[in-house]
Amino acid sequence: MTRNEGPLAAIWSRAYPLLTVTALFWAGNSIVGRAARDLVPPAALSFWRWTFALLLLLPLAWPHLKRDWPVLRANWPIVALLGALAIGSFNILLYTGLQSTTALNSMLIQSALPALVLVVGALVMGDRTSARQIAGVLISLAGVLAIIARGDPAMLWGLRLNIGDAIIGGAVLLWALYSVLLRRRPVVHPLSFLAASMVVGIAVIAPVYAHELWSGRLIVPVAGSALAIAYVSIFPSFLAYLFFNRGVELIGSAATGQYMNVMPLMGAGLAMLFLGEALHMFHVAGLALIVAGILVAGRAPPAAQA
Repeated sequence: MTRNEGPLAAIWSRAYPLLTVTALFWAGNSIVGRAARDLVPPAALSFWRWTFALLLLLPLAWPHLKRDWPVLRANWPIVALLGALAIGSFNILLYTGLQSTTALNSMLIQSALPALVLVVGALVMGDRTSARQIAGVLISLAGVLAIIARGDPAMLWGLRLNIGDAIIGGAVLLWALYSVLLRRRPVVHPLSFLAASMVVGIAVIAPVYAHELWSGRLIVPVAGSALAIAYVSIFPSFLAYLFFNRGVELIGSAATGQYMNVMPLMGAGLAMLFLGEALHMFHVAGLALIVAGILVAGRAPPAAQA
């Protein structure tokens, strides 16, 4: 650190402290979503999360948005699709799944993202996959199924699955699709792209939120509701995305994606610490298989941004 460099400037120049905080913020998103499930309905949490995050982001993004608007407008189909997947669909599905499954299960299922990216890349983009990568995918899939079945294969055969686990599995699949399609995003400033994605995501969430209100599912007006919305708006949305983009600038997307694979492990620890969720042998076995599959496949995908 130079004499004129303050502590904040020093942290801003170091990728791994920034990415560690980012992983904690994103892991905390599932913890808060689970803890607040009886206070803030899923569409409401998604809608207000991204609305407030957009308000925080706009002062920083506005100069870039003005410059990049012609490019964004010319590429609106892919911008709309990516925003709908990442900001709109993923978040509602995540919070909906957390209504009926544990944050621990959620985080461990999300750890299968690297394997899913390989599968989706092969199916959607025609990416070539080796026998080793296919083996890694199958090993990771076995780990996910072990967690979803809670160690009991009879649950899979009888289709007696927790609906929350299935919904979160769908959310992670959509994020894998987003990760693969992200290579087609227009070449604009990261803040411009993030702001445009937020606008699209809010537009996708709005009718779902309206239906939620019409059905009588309202935010419980207590302090815990406000704190939950404040956390998900500021930390896993506004700050985490800034830190993640800075990490990519400092060490590149591949190294950043690899490092962010620690997020599910952090989330599992937070779930046990703050929610009192128990770690069972099927969690350990499933996670071991998922990590083994990632190592066998040997490719670092874009990280999930919860």
